[in-house]
Amino acid sequence: MIYCSRCLYPENHPLNIVFNEDGVCSGCTVHEEKDTLDWNSRFDKLKDIFDNYKNLSNTNYDCIIPVSGARDSFFIVHTVKNVLGMNPLLVTYNKHYNTDVGVRNLAKLRMEFDCDIMTLTVNPETVKKITRASLRQMGSIYWHCLAGQTVYPVQVAVKFKIPLIIWGAHQGVDQVGMFSHLDEVEMTRKYRKEHDLMGFEAEDFINEFDGITEQDIVQFKYPDDKELERIGVRGIYLNNYIRWDTKAQHEEMIRSYNYETHEQTRTFDTYNDIDCYNYSDVHDYIKFLKHGYGKVTDHASREIRLRRMTREQGLELVKEYIQKPPVNLDKFLDWIGISINSFNYLIDQHRNKNLWKRNDNWEWELNSSYLFPKINQDINRLKQVEEFSKFVVTPSYQSTDSTDEYILFGKGFV
Repeated sequence: MIYCSRCLYPENHPLNIVFNEDGVCSGCTVHEEKDTLDWNSRFDKLKDIFDNYKNLSNTNYDCIIPVSGARDSFFIVHTVKNVLGMNPLLVTYNKHYNTDVGVRNLAKLRMEFDCDIMTLTVNPETVKKITRASLRQMGSIYWHCLAGQTVYPVQVAVKFKIPLIIWGAHQGVDQVGMFSHLDEVEMTRKYRKEHDLMGFEAEDFINEFDGITEQDIVQFKYPDDKELERIGVRGIYLNNYIRWDTKAQHEEMIRSYNYETHEQTRTFDTYNDIDCYNYSDVHDYIKFLKHGYGKVTDHASREIRLRRMTREQGLELVKEYIQKPPVNLDKFLDWIGISINSFNYLIDQHRNKNLWKRNDNWEWELNSSYLFPKINQDINRLKQVEEFSKFVVTPSYQSTDSTDEYILFGKGFV
């Protein structure tokens, strides 16, 4: 396995990664733009875009912001509404795997910024049916979340004639350098299908075997191109105009709005994705079985590129977290209604056979030679400019929501 000589990404990254003659990956190369671009002029360009979309008659919203109870939602809404003066409509897809922390953060987001919000909650039985199909066909328990989160804002944009959608960071830019920040890439149906949805559109799930009908997938269907053109829908990414640093951004939101954080099973990052029981747990463990790396690799590589962590420190964190088993698997199996044996059988069909081998007892063993890249003392390493500081774990607020099971609808009392 070839690994980047600067960060910790392997060559088999599902978003496709390439290396230059020095062994530095495309993600690291594009990340260098964060230290060279004139971000003041980039921000001015963002202001100009927003000025063109402000609803001067106050008869509609200026833009749509997809949000959740985690990620960079607080920072995005703060920037768009409080800094740039836009009037956004917030939209959120109910992922069904909600934690009490995520429910509280989403409630606080609504109250702190005094924004209208629309939520899509798909019938739980339909979601389970689709998840069983995605688990069988692609080894994913998260397809419905990715599909819902990326399509619901577009559906709302068409329905309410609000052409501008504001997203946070484009994964293809921030992780693997698929595009330059200067490309100002926008949200597209093609990128969503090929990367976010792993090549599967909602219509691909309709079949008799899984019992999925046209009616089951209607909430996950992308609007027709003619509808998008009629409204002029476009989705821009803030990281093309703002120097993106999710750790610093979250810590600003903790200070300003008491954003709540939480420890996670398989990564040291306590800020991102704490609204979901599965993202950094069962979902990430499956990612490890399929690709040989997980969220801890994403997070360590990010901190290395931001010069807050050495490659050695990042590798130690990967070794600490990467093989940790999920702690919420029983919760997921009970929710979806399958046995552990059935789950293991389905996942094994998608397991990376270069990384995993059966031993004499027919148990899976990891080929560790593929797992941990060698540390080379070479010119490609970045100079650390600040000491790495741990991610903050804030005090937990109290609410009447459950703290040990999925929350479909929560009160979010803060």
